[in-house]
Amino acid sequence: MGDKAQVIKAVRATFERERRINLHRYPVHVDFADGVLTLEGEVENVAAKKLAMELAIAVPGVMGIVDRLHVAPATRMGDGAIRDAVRDALLQEPSLQNCTIRVKSKDGLETVRNCGAIPHGVIDISVTEGAVLLDNYVGNLVQKRMAGVLAWWVPGSRDVINGMEVVPPQEDSDEELAKTVRLALKKDPFVNVERIRVAARQSIVTLDGDVPTEAQKDMAEFDAWYVFGVDKVINKLEIR
Repeated sequence: MGDKAQVIKAVRATFERERRINLHRYPVHVDFADGVLTLEGEVENVAAKKLAMELAIAVPGVMGIVDRLHVAPATRMGDGAIRDAVRDALLQEPSLQNCTIRVKSKDGLETVRNCGAIPHGVIDISVTEGAVLLDNYVGNLVQKRMAGVLAWWVPGSRDVINGMEVVPPQEDSDEELAKTVRLALKKDPFVNVERIRVAARQSIVTLDGDVPTEAQKDMAEFDAWYVFGVDKVINKLEIR
């Protein structure tokens, strides 16, 4: 299936069948040319964004995706306010205490914490139309992933592009991925992690156990989606 109209119709049909993608309230513009699908618009939450990408790439004929989807922010904030909030969150994160932190503005890069000539990482923060870009490098995968989660937690963030390298390169694994998801859940003050079990296999995270409310069930799932490298979340949490 390579015909433009057929591909677009198939993509929209898969979106309509996914309950977490609300096209009526959050319409997504879909275009297709030369095997590349472009998705543009604002979606309800991070799950809707990631699921849209996963469903779209599985449609026959789609060879690549241009992602222009943004998440509707919990609070509308200007780019400067988002950047400052991300900066403050990263400065307070214990796992990033040995990283140099810099913020980008129209005047260039400003160093807000200098960890010397040989830091364990250098994180550059910039924000454009609500989308946070984290660039440069960190020392391990947990640092990379936690920085991304913290950026997503800023109420005004509409997207997080985690472009940081890990230096030296670190081999990833299911346990590494699950470890950061557990850490994110533990740090989230709105989630009770005592009865949540996390498993990861081939970039698919499964949440099992129970939580007291539907809101916590959703929040735990969103926290897992926020972690870089998670391609799918299976939420088996029960309400008790």
